[in-house]
Amino acid sequence: MSTTQSERLRELLEPLVISQGLDLEEIAVDSVGRKRVLRVVVDSDTGADLDRIADVSRVLSARLDESDAMGEGEYTLEVGTPGAERLLREHRHYVRATGRLVKFQLAEGDELVARILGVDDEGLDLEVPGVKGRKATTRRLGFQDVVKARVQVEFNRKDQKEEGA
Repeated sequence: MSTTQSERLRELLEPLVISQGLDLEEIAVDSVGRKRVLRVVVDSDTGADLDRIADVSRVLSARLDESDAMGEGEYTLEVGTPGAERLLREHRHYVRATGRLVKFQLAEGDELVARILGVDDEGLDLEVPGVKGRKATTRRLGFQDVVKARVQVEFNRKDQKEEGA
């Protein structure tokens, strides 16, 4: 059974990422002209600030230098986080997105934009914003009903402290 370069890299790097208190979300090797770029995406329940990204980048770089996982040619290592409009794929992604507005593509073909209120093993409790002055409603959505989910950026959301005041 052959393994891909990404799988080998994951086996090599994931324990190091975990030792830094982070989750390894994604690994991609891309060719950009004559150069190769190794992109490593990390995250945690509390997020990953620049200091944590720099720390894990140093650890990964040192390990990659010791191994032949990237072969002989030059490459650039880029370590980052999933970003503001991340795709939600794993259960932990939904948990981390609690309180955030998410655009769902549903199995029945519809789209739904709603705020995640809670997550359990079977699905999501959502708040669907009201339209044209109507109040928001709640809805239960099972994971099996979700084809794709992406966090939405909100520029004018009221701070929860302001709403409660």
